[in-house]
Order: sequence, then structure tokens, then C-alpha cells
Amino acid sequence: MKPTNHNVQLLCKLKTGIAPIVCLCGSTRFMETYNEWRAKLTYEGKIVLSVELVTTQTKSEDPQHSNHALKEMLDELHLRKIDLADEVFVLNVDGYIGESTRKEIEYAESKGKSIRYLTNE
Repeated sequence: MKPTNHNVQLLCKLKTGIAPIVCLCGSTRFMETYNEWRAKLTYEGKIVLSVELVTTQTKSEDPQHSNHALKEMLDELHLRKIDLADEVFVLNVDGYIGESTRKEIEYAESKGKSIRYLTNE
């Protein structure tokens, strides 16, 4: 990648310790969108927090659904990521916001976090 003025400005900010932290929230059914935005935001010089465990099993075999304690732990872990973030970016593809994402948005609001949405639907 050829250096640009934008890259140089980002490097200067990063060297002075300024790197905004963004936490992605949304349904894991949209992992392609997660991957796209992780890359975009990283190239913008942001630290990106996201889901790290995604299973592709059917709902009956998915440990997040069959093991309630694991799902509860993973949900709590994502709230801690929101605590660390300066901004929450909701990946509401086609306007979809599921139950877990809605809870994360409510939590972020209660903590006074800046919240941005992929779509305004």
C-alpha cells in the first residue's frame, strides 16, 4: 500500500496514543458484514472489538444455544467489550436487530456510549 497523507496523519495519531475503539454489534448471521467493517475501520486507524467465536452448527448443535452458561458468558464478555469502546457500531443489515443486539444497544445507551448504525431503517 502506497503511503498517503491520510496514512501519515493516522500514523501520527497512533504514535501519540490516539486510536478510537469501536465495538461491533449485530447478528452473527452477517459475518461477511462484520469482516468487511473490521477491515474498513482498522484501515481508518481504529481499534475494532468484535465477536470472536462464531459457530456454524445448526441451532440444536450450536454451543451458544445448547449451553446456556456459555451463551451467558459470551454475552457478558461482549458487554465488557462495549465498556472498553468509545463507540458502538451496530451492523443492522437490512434493518435487522435481534434480541441480543437490542440488549447490547440498551447497555451501551445506559453507559453513555456513542452509537452508530449501518443503516437508518
